[in-house]
Amino acid sequence: MRLLYNILFIVSFCLSAPFYFLKMWRRGNWQEGFGQRFGRFSSKVKQAMTNRHVLWIHAVSVGEVNVATQLIDVLQQRLPNLKIVVSTTTSTGMSELHRKLLPSHIHKIYYPIDRRPYVKRAMMAIHPEAIVLVEAEIWPNFLWVAREFGIPTLLVNARLSERSFRGYKRFGFLFRSLFASFCAVGCQNQADAERLGQLGCRPEVIRVVGNLKFDAAKLDERRVLDVGRTLAQLGVPSHARVLLGGSTHAGEESVLAQIFLRLRQQFPDLFLVLVPRHFERGKEAGRDIAAQGVRFVYRKDITPQTQHRPGEVDCLLVNTTGELRYFYECATVIFVGKSLTAQGGQNPIEPGVLGKPMVFGPNMQNFEAIAKAFVQQRAAFQVKDAPELERTLALLLSDPDLASELGQNAVKVVHENLGAIERTVDMIVEQLDGAEVYVAHRRNEPAPKAASQP
Repeated sequence: MRLLYNILFIVSFCLSAPFYFLKMWRRGNWQEGFGQRFGRFSSKVKQAMTNRHVLWIHAVSVGEVNVATQLIDVLQQRLPNLKIVVSTTTSTGMSELHRKLLPSHIHKIYYPIDRRPYVKRAMMAIHPEAIVLVEAEIWPNFLWVAREFGIPTLLVNARLSERSFRGYKRFGFLFRSLFASFCAVGCQNQADAERLGQLGCRPEVIRVVGNLKFDAAKLDERRVLDVGRTLAQLGVPSHARVLLGGSTHAGEESVLAQIFLRLRQQFPDLFLVLVPRHFERGKEAGRDIAAQGVRFVYRKDITPQTQHRPGEVDCLLVNTTGELRYFYECATVIFVGKSLTAQGGQNPIEPGVLGKPMVFGPNMQNFEAIAKAFVQQRAAFQVKDAPELERTLALLLSDPDLASELGQNAVKVVHENLGAIERTVDMIVEQLDGAEVYVAHRRNEPAPKAASQP
């Protein structure tokens, strides 16, 4: 089975490499750390791992990075003698790690491509005492090598959409033993726990701890952008209504532009802010809204000298990363993207924690339980199509009391679901063979010598 997987992986990797290289090139900064994807690390990184208790946390991209940084904050308080390495798959995830300004002793690396030589080389360079995977991205060679080296592997904030569940179950001959290899699994809800059990996770290692993204959905104390000033530069009055499309996908910018132009006839002060999920789609999104007659400015084009007169600009198109949360703060009403013309949905917790009224489309599969909680507690509206989206946005813009009610209910939903970070850290600490070493270090007691690494 392993031989078959590796043959198929090499074939698919060779076929897809041009596409992914183009995608990396479009996002930029692909050269930095490129060798790490093949398990090649600098001597500085290798030296930093020598004779240390190392915990490797993997966060796929931006959303998982936000969760990982919250875990790191609590872990450092609980286990101050712990060396933490955090990896990510995407360049946008790496940009977010650097934007978080994590302490210099926390190493940030790229996750290795799932080919055995690359994975093994990475394991031998990092030699972790344990590995924590944030959410469910399962790469067979990575887990096989970890098991061969005797490294305990944990899965946290685990969630499985119906589509992912069916896929893993269809290839159960490959994935069942991999799910069984996890020594601890922290699930978001009971439905995910049952699905993971059916996929092979041992019942005794599964815990329902809640969704870590509720804890992670808070603004950084370090302010990196004055959104009010930015909008003022575009001639937007401080009292203007702002319609924000967050994490939008292909087709949604055009739909929102059409809705915006019609709504502005009823609300003349309305201003549109669009934040595509992938900043490299900025040009495509710009062409789509320009075709509708919307006058826009790219976020990257705004300088300290930029100044427009009121009414010159209809829309700000944000083609940067890591700033969506700050734009959420200025919004009057929010549309959560990837839910109307695409499948999966995006995180509704971030606008929820800010007390903002939000609307999303029918496709929230990746946040099914969260979306359901918001809708059931009248903390968000879910619509079935573009016409209903327009009617709902008009209702919220015309009824400030209703908008305020939704926002207050959203904050309540978030507060009711806090605490998953602490419960997850408890689970991680229990699984670390050297947990008593770290606790002893914190109490200034003699700590035993670190065990040799495989």
